[in-house]
Formats: sequence, structure tokens, C-alpha cells
Amino acid sequence: MAEQQSGPQESVAGEGAVAKRLWERDNELHSAEQAVDKLCREFAAGGTKIGELLLFSGPAGMGKTTMLEQVRRIAGARKDPTVLFARGSERQKHEPFRVLRQLLLPVLGDLDEDERTEVFGNWYNIVAPAVGLAPPSDEVERIDPQGVHDGLDFVITQLAPRRAPLVVVIDDLHAVDQESLAWLASFAIRARELPVLLVFAYRHEFDEAARPLVLQIQERAERRHELLPLNPLSIAEIVHSEFAEADDAFCRQVWAVTAGAPFDTVALLREVRDQNLEPVEENSPRLRDLAAAARGQGRDYWLDKLGPTVIQFAWAAALLGTEISEELAATICAQGPAQSAQSVRELRRLRVLTSQPNGKLEFVHPLIATSIYQSIPDATRTGMHGIAATAIEDRGGSLLSASRHLLETHPGEGDDRMVRKLRRAAAENLAIGAPEAARRCLERALAEPPDEDHRAEVLYELGSAALLTDPDATANQLRRALDIEDGLSPDLRVEAVFRLSEVIAHGGDLTGAARLCLTEAENTAEGLGKVRLLTAHLLYTALQRDEDNGRERADKVTALAAQVDEDSEASQPVRALHAWDLTLKGGPTTEALRAAEDALVLGRLPRSLGWTNTTWNFELPALLGLCFAYNDELARAEKLFSSAILEFEIAGWSGAHRGFAYFLMGFARLRRGFLPEAEDFLRRGLRIADRMGSGLPLQWNLVGSLIDTLLARGRDREAWEIAQRYRFSPPYHQTALVLPDVATIYGKLLISRGDYDMAVEVLAETGMRLDKRGWRSTVHAPWAGYLAVAMAHRDLPSARKNGDDAVARARESGSPSAIGSALRLAASVWEGPRAVELLQEAVSLLGRSPASYEHAHALVDLGAALVQVGRSLEAAEHLYQGMELAKHCGADGLEVRARNVLASSGLQPSRALVPVKVTLNEQELEVARLAARALPPQRIAEQLKLPVSVVKQRLAAVHRKLGTGPEGLADALGLPGDGPGQAV
Repeated sequence: MAEQQSGPQESVAGEGAVAKRLWERDNELHSAEQAVDKLCREFAAGGTKIGELLLFSGPAGMGKTTMLEQVRRIAGARKDPTVLFARGSERQKHEPFRVLRQLLLPVLGDLDEDERTEVFGNWYNIVAPAVGLAPPSDEVERIDPQGVHDGLDFVITQLAPRRAPLVVVIDDLHAVDQESLAWLASFAIRARELPVLLVFAYRHEFDEAARPLVLQIQERAERRHELLPLNPLSIAEIVHSEFAEADDAFCRQVWAVTAGAPFDTVALLREVRDQNLEPVEENSPRLRDLAAAARGQGRDYWLDKLGPTVIQFAWAAALLGTEISEELAATICAQGPAQSAQSVRELRRLRVLTSQPNGKLEFVHPLIATSIYQSIPDATRTGMHGIAATAIEDRGGSLLSASRHLLETHPGEGDDRMVRKLRRAAAENLAIGAPEAARRCLERALAEPPDEDHRAEVLYELGSAALLTDPDATANQLRRALDIEDGLSPDLRVEAVFRLSEVIAHGGDLTGAARLCLTEAENTAEGLGKVRLLTAHLLYTALQRDEDNGRERADKVTALAAQVDEDSEASQPVRALHAWDLTLKGGPTTEALRAAEDALVLGRLPRSLGWTNTTWNFELPALLGLCFAYNDELARAEKLFSSAILEFEIAGWSGAHRGFAYFLMGFARLRRGFLPEAEDFLRRGLRIADRMGSGLPLQWNLVGSLIDTLLARGRDREAWEIAQRYRFSPPYHQTALVLPDVATIYGKLLISRGDYDMAVEVLAETGMRLDKRGWRSTVHAPWAGYLAVAMAHRDLPSARKNGDDAVARARESGSPSAIGSALRLAASVWEGPRAVELLQEAVSLLGRSPASYEHAHALVDLGAALVQVGRSLEAAEHLYQGMELAKHCGADGLEVRARNVLASSGLQPSRALVPVKVTLNEQELEVARLAARALPPQRIAEQLKLPVSVVKQRLAAVHRKLGTGPEGLADALGLPGDGPGQAV
């Protein structure tokens, strides 16, 4: 609940003078006052990163609830803070996001439309259902819990400054639902960056699932206070506040039997008053029995205290937990309005319930609620939970609220209606990012049990519930479902096999996944399901690091692409796989791009290839994007990969899926030569992959590309450290294909360390393995070029032969970046005019490609080669451009090398240039202005009296710096254009 400028109207610790005072808690209260004062003072001074965490802990009955009530009063007495309050509940621990709803719904529900748009951003469909602000989206089948956490982080980050400073108070943290607690544990770290004071209280007893999260919270606390038992003097003062005439011996006995616990002391004194017991030493022996009755508060105690009618309402209230609706409790215990009102009055009089400002009822203390709940006879409790579930549904409540009561009913009756409700509740839980809650519902449905016709379906749903969070559980349940003969419909069986194969493949067993899909496809009738399974089989086979029959599989892909009707839903996924095969073969770029185009509709991903569409593997649109990336269409690739990040974010898929999207974008940035951005994406993805476990394909993809990026940046030592940390070396303990090829990257790493003999061995083996598969792409695995570099140190003729072979392979594709990179590597094993000749062609080709880093590398190499043949003045232009472009790419090592070559040649290693990322140097600006008028390079060369090659080099630099192609040049320069520019 949100409060501002005032605290709650009633003490949550009870009524009367005893409940309004804290004994022996001066230090704790002072710490709370300091924390609130610090928050308000530093926020008023303009501070924003001032978050703090204050914890109170102790055994049950030690005054934590009363302490938090005082904290709320302290904060509410200030005009600045917004106070958010929630309380954990033993009865509601299995209601997902309950505490976060209690905490955030009041303040988020008060946002106007503009504020809501700003606060939620793209996260509304993910966060709003979780906090109860909106029903789950029909478009989302399941949400990754991490996605909800990410969305909540965004929302709170946007909300905090608008309602700052925030004081977030949570009582009974040990009884908070798992979904809320998991987010609170992570938020406790981030809260330091916001104007937020977190104040949590908890008992020392918490279950095993909550233990690591509570310990994580404890580690983040700046202030921690354990509430200890009160001393005899304080207990005596409490006694005297109730019974001024109490003698000292009586007070000492009260302390002895309550062990100094404030709650037990107050409860005991109430019993003393109710029994009309005189507070003198002669009656001290009776205190132990009264204390035991008050502490245990069993069924007889409450029946005697409340009577048979009122206790029925108390039981109903205890079932509901917190924020109790009087009307709903009355329905559960079958009391009319007049009788329920009388029950509430009596429970208030007896200090069992209290009313809140929002009209809801609360128990005076959580221990009372627990005691009354435990006093309900077992059979009665089960029946009341069933009535509560029905009553909540009848009042328009969601199955999310009703299902926790359904879970408390006894199974064994085979009630189909109960099974259907639990299955629907599971679906709703999945749609808000609560798979554990969904699992509980489905396990209870299995225990009912469902009829035999539906048992396999429930097992399938149970397996699917854990798809994003617990792959092992998913695999086990799906196998159980598949083992039931005729248990699943043909379509659902295909779906179950498909999802099981995903789990197996993402766990690293691509061979097993491929075999499963092929076996099932052979037993599946002709139609879309069969094609799905065959496509998955061919995909998983293609993604294996080693393959015995690669050419045969490629032929099968080609045949399937020709066989599938163009209007079929399977058409585009199959064609995407075909385009990937053509790309890895290293054949003509135009052919591979044409196949990739066939897999698109109007340049956009169709529904069948959507990133979050579960009918087809999300790897298929990924491979389609990689086709564009490998074939120099990086802008299109980045557009696809950007949509992957966005779609996964909107769908709340924040685990391996988003990690894979970061890998794809990082790889595209690496290919383009935007090295700092590539490193950032790859490191973000690697953080996700590390959480998923070690040795998985995702981790290897990210590690390989990160090493490649660090090598390009000139940080060879760091690249080696990453390789050592992740055991990125032969023998490769993984079976999945790494993009680009893992062995080639390791060979490059060895070359950077001067271990040429080992590099030759690794790269030669790589070549044989890939040739066996018919994969000749020099973008995927430029092994031949790097083999030439490694061999040059022991066998120069063979090295040059391998360099020529690399160039020949690259020319088969016709890709400017592939050929240019191969020429650059081939030139490294030559000297003199031959090296210059190769590098001049490399520079020319790379200038027409989007591969900035490779172009910068070729420019610097050409400059160095020209210096060696005595053409220093001619070398200067190439070295300056290479140095500038290297700086733009973030290739620090290459920039330093260019400066060193310039300095050693007697040239000025630094010249005054305007910042590369903001504007152009004078020569480039001159060329850019003419190009913006749609003049072709030949005309520009004539007008400026320059060689055409120099004009093309300068235009290539212009396009990279401004981040636009010829058609956007005029706009980027702020000039009127005469029409689309010419391609360089």
C-alpha cells in the first residue's frame, strides 16, 4: 500500500498503551530515523544514487511488526517520502507476485496515462499482468521470469524519480512468495542507484527455497539489527503499564515464562486480565499454564475465546491471509451481512482483527493469523479452501488467486472440473512469468488424477511449464507424455517431440536432438508436422560441429526446399535453412542472398519465422540473419538481430534467448568493425550464458566471438585469459557449431601468441574437417588464410600456396569482404611489389564492403608495404586513413601500429583532424559534398583531379563515419541532394 505524508490509522501490533510503545529498541529506532533522514536530506540536495537497505530480524514475537510500524510512522511524518508497504503471508506464499502486487499496485494504479507510458515503456505487457494491473496478454504463451525481473527493474527505475524518495517497507520477508522474493533479492543490489530506502523484517526460520535469497539480501544491508529478548526491567515496565499494582515477583515470573518476548508478554497479560487474575506472587505458578495456552492458542483456546460463530469467521479470515475482504470471508463461512458484521466487531474487540484505511481487514499480528489457521480442523480446512476457491471465482476473481486454495484441497476424486481449473490456472501463471506456480497447479492436477484420455496432455503441459527455467524437468515430463501410447493427438505429439528436441539441443546434445526428430518424422503422417520434424532434424545436424555426411544432408535440404509448396507455412523456414547451406558452401553470394530473400516477405520476418513463434526453431531466423551478415548485407542482418532483442524483451524471454540475440548482434557489429559495441553485446550475452551453466553452445558462441573481438582490438593478452578461463582450446568439449568456427578462432589466438606450430596443426585439421562437409566459406572459417600466416615461419612456399588457395575460395563467393580479407592475409606472406599488388586489390574491395575493421587493417598493411618499397609519400594517405578508421573501429592495437609505421617512416604520426564520429576531414568532406549531388566516382575524380581509387577510398570512409549509404548522404550532411547517390 502506498502512503504519503501520513502513516496508517491503526497500530498493526494491536491496541492499547502496551502496543504503542517499544522497549529496548532505542538503537534500532534511532537507526531507522537516521536512514529516513539521510534519504530525505540527500534527495533534497539533488542526490539520486542514495539507496540503502535496513534489516530487522529475530525470532517470532520479538517485535518486528511493531518496529516496522514505527518506521512507517517515522517516514509518514515527513512530507517528502512515498511509503510503500507489503507483508508476507504464510497462507499466500504460493500466490505468485502477491507481495509485489500489494507493494506496487497502489502507486502504479495511480499513474495517469502519460506517466504510465513513460514508466512502463515497452514492458507494459510483461510487468502489468505480474503486478495485477492488467490481465495476461493473449499473445504471450509463456514469459521468462527473468524477463519479468528485467521489466520490474525498468519500471522501478522510471518510477522512483517520479515518487522519490521512496521508502519500501516489507514485513515478514521470510513468508514472501518466491516470485516476489527473487526480484527483491536482485533489486536490493540495484536499489543503491536510486533514491530508495528498503526496510525489511524477517524471522530466522525460512524454507530452503527462500534461504539463499534472504542470505543474498542480508549481504547487501548497510544496517542490520537483530531484535533480542527484553530484559526483566523492560518486562516489568510492560506489566506495570497494564497492572500498576503488580508486585515484583509476579513481574519476574512473567519474564521467566515469556523469555522476554514482547508478543508473548502482551498475550500473557491479556490472559491474566481475561481470567481476572490478581498480579501477585501467589498467582505466579499459574502463569506458565496461561503462557502456554496463549502461545499455543490451539483450537480449544480460540473456541473458548471466540465462540462457535465468531471462530468460523476468524477461520475464513485466516484462510485469506492479508488484505481480507469482509464480504468474501463471510461467504466462505456462510454468514450473512448482519452476522459477519457482528463477528468483525467481536474480533476487533478481542484484538484479533483490525481495519485498514482501504476498508480491508488485517490480523493484529501475523502470529495470531497462523495460530487461528492451525486451529482449523483438517477436514474443515480442506472444505473451506474449496469454498474459498469457488467464492473467489464467483466474485470475478482470477484463477491465480483461486488456485492457491485449490492446491490445499485433497486429491484422489478424479474431478475433471478440478483438473480443468488447475490447467487454466497453470496457463495464467505461465502468462505472468510464474512457471513454478504453474508447475504446482499441474502437479496437483496429476494427483487428482485426470482421466486417462488427458493424462498425457497434462504431462505435456507440465513439461512445457518449465521450458524456460528447468530444462531437465521439461525433458523428463515430455518423455513421460510421449511414452503414453495414443496419449497425445498427432499434432500435440509433434509439438512435444519438437520441444523435447529443443531442450536436448540447447543442452549441447545436437546429435540426440537430430536423431529424435528423424525417428519421429519417419513415423509421422505426411503434412506440416512431418516437415517440421524433418527441418528440425536437418537444422540440428547442420549445427553439429562434426558431420559425416554433410554433402548428403545439404542435398536433402535442397530437395526439401524444392518440394515444399511456396504457400506452405513450412516454405520460409526450409528456405532459410537452404540459404544457410548455400552460404556455408561458399558459392556465389548472389545465389545465397537470393535464397535468403525467398525466405522473407516484403523484407520482414513472416509469422512462421518470428523470433518468439514456437512452431519453428528460433535458430532459423538467426541463420537467415547470419546469411546476410556473411554475405556483406550487414544492415539487413542488424535489423533482424535488433528485432530479435526487442521481441525477446517484449515477450519476457530474458534467458538464453536474449543471450543468443546479444551474440548475433555482437557478431554483426564485429563483422562491421564496430568493435567496442561488439564487445559490449558479447559481454552482456556472456553474463546471461554464465548463469545458464558452463559448456553450453551459447557460451561457446559468445566466448569465441569475444576472443575474436579482443584480438581485433589488439588486446591479445585479455583474449588469451578469456580462453583460459573458459577452457577454449582442444579438445573442444562441445558438439555444437560455433559461429564463426571455434578452431579457426583458436588458431588466430595461437598466432597472436607466436605459437605457429600449434596453429598450423589446428588450422590444417580445421580445413580437412570443413572440406569434408563441403563448407568453403572463408567468412565462417578463414582457416586457409591464417594457415598461410602460421606456415610462413617454417615453409614459405607452402604458406604462399595456402594464401592463394584462400583467395581462390573467397573468389568463389564474389563477396568483397571475403575476397578482400583473403587478399590481405595472402599478402602477409609476400614482400615487395607482389604484397603491394595484393593489398591494393584488398583495399579496393574492402572499400566497397561494410567490413570497416578489415578495411582499416588492409589500409595499414598497404601503407606499410608501400613504405618497404620506398613509396613513403604514397603510403601516407593509406596509413592516415587506416589509422583514422582503426580509431573509429576501436581497434587500438591497429591504430598504434599505424602510428609506429608513420613515425618510423619519418612521417607525422598525428595530424590535426576533427573527431571522426562527428564530422569528416577536409578531403573527405570535399568528396562527400560532390557525392551528395549524385555524381559518380569517375566524375568526382575528374573534377578534383584525383585517381578514382582515392575517391572510392574517401567515399568509403565517409559512409562509415556518417553511418549511411549513398542514398542518405545528403541528409547526413544537411545538404539538398539531387537524387540517390551512386554505389561506391
